[in-house]
Amino acid sequence: MSKNRNYRQDIRKDIRKYGGDILRSDNFKSSAKNIQHSNVSVMKHSMKVAYASMWITRKLRLKCNKEDLVRGALLHDYFLYDWHDDDHRGLKNLHGFYHPGVALKNAMAEYTLTERQKNIISSHMWPLTFRHIPKCKEAWVVTAADKYVSTMESLRLNKLTKTERIRSRIK
Repeated sequence: MSKNRNYRQDIRKDIRKYGGDILRSDNFKSSAKNIQHSNVSVMKHSMKVAYASMWITRKLRLKCNKEDLVRGALLHDYFLYDWHDDDHRGLKNLHGFYHPGVALKNAMAEYTLTERQKNIISSHMWPLTFRHIPKCKEAWVVTAADKYVSTMESLRLNKLTKTERIRSRIK
């Protein structure tokens, strides 16, 4: 087995180890029905951010608390609504500004969060939410990973799965 394959499997294993309860939860699974960017669901986006966060820490050899990193990344967009619907549009409802607070409130209602996990969730939209600054390495990593993943999704540069590639050829 190649070194890269082991690397990817190790990251996935860590995500399941530290975030398995979140991945199995009904509310997290329900976020699969809400689109985040382009054609990517909130659930898939959050999983990609967790993976990218772990990848960044490994590539840069950063010593981070893996559990806080994974759990914060999985819950960073735990707002549990479709931000594209009419109730969440318009100037009074600027999703980018207020969803970190909603995600934090929802996550705290279901999970016991560390201060580091709370900071990851509340600050991931920095600098847009300029009063909520990342205060730990893990929060900075998730913020960067979220920006990268969101850009790739919005520009539709995200890698397609084999099934998605086949379906796109059929259409």
